[in-house]
Amino acid sequence: MVVPDVLRALLFVPASRPDRFAKAAAAQPDAVILDLEDAVAPADKETARDALTRDFTDLPIVIRINPVGTPWHEADLRAAIALAPDAIMLPKSEDSAQVASIAGRLGDIPLLALIETARGLAHARSIATVPGVRRLVFGSLDYCADLGMSHEGHLLLPARSELVLASRLARIAAPLDGVTARLDGSDLLLGDVSHARAIGMSGKLCIHPKQVQAVKAAFTFEADEIEWATGVLAAGSGAVSVDGEMVDEPVRIRARSILAAAHQR
Repeated sequence: MVVPDVLRALLFVPASRPDRFAKAAAAQPDAVILDLEDAVAPADKETARDALTRDFTDLPIVIRINPVGTPWHEADLRAAIALAPDAIMLPKSEDSAQVASIAGRLGDIPLLALIETARGLAHARSIATVPGVRRLVFGSLDYCADLGMSHEGHLLLPARSELVLASRLARIAAPLDGVTARLDGSDLLLGDVSHARAIGMSGKLCIHPKQVQAVKAAFTFEADEIEWATGVLAAGSGAVSVDGEMVDEPVRIRARSILAAAHQR
């Protein structure tokens, strides 16, 4: 079992609301996240766990369990493993040894490590190297709460860049960005996605179905980008000029990555 290579938009739905599962899938995200953590009140944790299912969609299913140290973590982990989702998301990933212990219990189920604290960011490079960790995910709201900082793009640039770098050093897929909490600000959402893509992130978490298509579109290479990449690779080797731009091997590497991603999608 492997998590898909292309994850542009992942949509959260509270696991305590099975009546919303099909609606979430109907928005056609790249994966549906059944959330046992933040979206579920403590009194509803057991009910939410019992509601876990895969039978409402053919889309990839991710289960976000509760963090290590909470009263619900162990039961969540056992239930998630039994369901065999396409991935399990671990909140408050802060220590590589702890993450490795959990990943070792998952068999072939990939782990998405949610980095959302200062300690998690400090250990992101080692967490990214843990066997079974397929992606780092930025929990930006929790990260800001942990540091007492504002949730603003320019302030979060160092953290996002560190996750991109950690992922690249570990040779895993580029990280996923956190949520945009405002539901009435399409310009804010598009700005957040543009920023995340520009610094090398590969997708974004969504909290409402209406965010999904905008996020997917923003993380999809446009026809002119594909045309540019095709032209670059057709121009031959060595240092050449393409439409007034100097092209050498670093530019070709970028062109190849664009065409590879376009082919996957």
